[in-house]
Amino acid sequence: MKKWLLRVAMSVLALLVIAVVSFVVYAQFDYGPSEALAERVDLSALESDGEGLFFQPESSNGKGIILYQGAKVQKEAYAYLGQSLSEQGFVVSIPQLPLNFGILGSETAGSVMEVHPDVEEWFLGGHSLGGVAASFYAEDHSPKLSGLFFLGAYPASDFSESGLPMLSIYGELDGLSTIDDIEASRELFPDGSIFEEIEGGNHAQFGLYGEQKGDNSAKISAFEQQDQVVKALIEWINKN
Repeated sequence: MKKWLLRVAMSVLALLVIAVVSFVVYAQFDYGPSEALAERVDLSALESDGEGLFFQPESSNGKGIILYQGAKVQKEAYAYLGQSLSEQGFVVSIPQLPLNFGILGSETAGSVMEVHPDVEEWFLGGHSLGGVAASFYAEDHSPKLSGLFFLGAYPASDFSESGLPMLSIYGELDGLSTIDDIEASRELFPDGSIFEEIEGGNHAQFGLYGEQKGDNSAKISAFEQQDQVVKALIEWINKN
């Protein structure tokens, strides 16, 4: 009997090891920044603050933005968003999340806030699975968190009674977080939340990493889509 139990235990352990190794290998095949990004952002000059990419504005407005990347997407793919927002006075952090999976590092926002204590007001959000991870953090968040935003994403739980300002930006042609998905998620948002549709936008163009399996083709350029994201974010933050 003891030998049988030992064999079962060893088999279970072997399966767990295989599963972990398989996941790690899978996670290594991620989406890197596209060549188009290099035309707008000098990737070699990007700063790091110990948590990930960091964009310091020349003249800070006292507010910070933390952006969690989509699953398997390298943080550099969001550098254009970070740079564009910092040019408008925001401190911006795009953290390095474990294996580029936001749900493995949902509490990273707290570390970012600790590294930059001079920023008193933070707005946290994410693209795709990064938005889900951001919502995990916001369930029991720092008092410095002033708002939660989603790019082609929606919360993992019910925030309808939270009172936390929330913003959803979604693409008309998103094949992964579809309009139907966004509409179904509205009940998870508190009253007064803002929903912004980007006409002609899709899922992958919330970052700059090329096409993504399962997505639809966009009818606008990636830079057009991201410029609209920047505009919507700034308008929403300025209202809160």
